[in-house]
Amino acid sequence: MKGRVLIVAGSDSGGGAGIQGDIKTVSALGGYAMTAITALTAQNTLGVFDIMPIPAAFVARQMQVVLDDLGADAIKTGMLHDSTVIDAVAAVLNSIAREIPLVVDPVMIAKGGVALLDQTALDSLRRLLPRAALLTPNIPEAEALLGRRILGVDGMIAAARELLATGAAAVLLKGGHGEGAIVTDILASPEGINRFESPRIESRHTHGTGCALASAIATGLAQDLPLSEAVARARTYVLEAIRAAPGLGAGHGPLNHGHGRCH
Repeated sequence: MKGRVLIVAGSDSGGGAGIQGDIKTVSALGGYAMTAITALTAQNTLGVFDIMPIPAAFVARQMQVVLDDLGADAIKTGMLHDSTVIDAVAAVLNSIAREIPLVVDPVMIAKGGVALLDQTALDSLRRLLPRAALLTPNIPEAEALLGRRILGVDGMIAAARELLATGAAAVLLKGGHGEGAIVTDILASPEGINRFESPRIESRHTHGTGCALASAIATGLAQDLPLSEAVARARTYVLEAIRAAPGLGAGHGPLNHGHGRCH
């Protein structure tokens, strides 16, 4: 079966993002989701109330036993939490998963502002980038990785190129945190720059959009779609998931991962 995706990320008890959202996304797009959980969170649409890290060795063990038996056509990382977990994940990737495409979603801050990555772990995360087939930061995450502000679409293009120079095979710099009626995402690769644009959807139900986009792209790569096609399909999937959001919770509500329009 093509489309096996191993997700290495944190759990979201509210079901909108993290492991739970990723499983829904991969399944909706016809893939098969497997997981290695890096942390447990107590969260809902109002925010993250507590985080319980999983020991790094156990994160690595989850990855190892899945890869040894089930295998994977793509791997997606999300919330890695601290440097010990990142280093353990990198060790597995470099030992038994060298040929598997890796999508790195550098999850750093929850929608409500809670830090999901230890600040001391940034250097470890940067060392993971050369292993990535695709890096998918939003603007604040890219600013943290580069240590500077990013302003406007021209600034995004320059930042995407700078991140590409860190060693990732491709970079998708997401523009959802930008301003204006149009959301522009920049895909940078050795072939050049590709711009993806769509009207901004005004909605508070956007919890888990980054997780869903990265997992949807990973599913496309696992199904042998070219990168640009995987990105285009993933963007369509997420936009429709926002439009079809069930309206749950009093805060940043979840998407409708199962809207079923992109199979």
